[in-house]
Amino acid sequence: MNPRRATRALAVLATAPLAVIGLGTGVAHAHGTMGSPASRIAACHAEGPENPQSQACKDLVAANGSQALYDWNGVRDGEADSNHRQNIPDGQLCSGGDPAFSGLDKPGNWAATNLATSGDFAWEYTVTAPHKGYIELYVTKDGYDPDQALKWSDLEEEPFHRVDDPQPVAGTYDLTGPLPQGKSGRHVIYVIWQRTDSPEAFYSCSDVDFGGTGQGLPTITPVGGMDPGDEHAEHGGQAGEGTGGTTPEPVGPPAEEKETNDGSGTTDGGQASPESSASPEAPAGDSQPPPVDSQGTHDGHNAAHNGEQLPVTGSTITGLFLSALVAMLGGAGLAWYARRRRAAGAHRAA
Repeated sequence: MNPRRATRALAVLATAPLAVIGLGTGVAHAHGTMGSPASRIAACHAEGPENPQSQACKDLVAANGSQALYDWNGVRDGEADSNHRQNIPDGQLCSGGDPAFSGLDKPGNWAATNLATSGDFAWEYTVTAPHKGYIELYVTKDGYDPDQALKWSDLEEEPFHRVDDPQPVAGTYDLTGPLPQGKSGRHVIYVIWQRTDSPEAFYSCSDVDFGGTGQGLPTITPVGGMDPGDEHAEHGGQAGEGTGGTTPEPVGPPAEEKETNDGSGTTDGGQASPESSASPEAPAGDSQPPPVDSQGTHDGHNAAHNGEQLPVTGSTITGLFLSALVAMLGGAGLAWYARRRRAAGAHRAA
């Protein structure tokens, strides 16, 4: 072998494990989804990834498998760079144009969160890896047809609320701000989280009912302190940034965030809250997902007190495994090269 080529080969073999380690750490976490009002994927995960209860969530799993629900915080476009309308085709807004989540785009009787028709609301974004950027909230226009896949033309032209560089508290971005004005009945809240330190953006659809009086979805909050690798290992280490199938013990929101609700749809802080009530069969803090009725709404705990929890997904295990594999291959390559050199030397000596 030419000495120069040999040097290049050795350099590649020596640095390959480092490159894979960098790749593994780069994908260790997905990033987030809307927690209140709960996004479609968050609500379906709360029902149980392996055995969802509502027809809409069953259809999602039928289309994309349960892995889509384990990857609840990965509905994204890595090359968005604020070109959302150009990159995502009509009818694919809820999946962010990612075929791995195409079931989110299918019209159906998605469970909805009840919202007031005016005032402020404690919008919450569940985040597993914070980044600099902005979050914009859009609402569908009057006359929106929920029996059709969401199109860009279904949304109001401008966001009704935007927050720049929110700071995470206990795994949540607090986006408290105004409700869209003049809305009633069923709508979709479309949320875009665009990073400013990367072209990557995240998308979610939350089904809501303005002025609704039925039982609504609970807030979806992350499980604090969970090692992202634990659930991934329990789920069998499937490809992607998946997590396990066990339901974690609930972790309530911080004490300073808890507020009382008098049943009028507002908290004692004067902010509207999603309407929900505790199931008589499930005591507060029950880790089972809320049951779904025929109207596509969930019986849930009071969102201001007991939120459903989503596990923090993504794992360093896959990256470390690949790193070890490449390291072994690199070592084997170096050993092979050394043997070739020795054999060549022996041949020349003879």
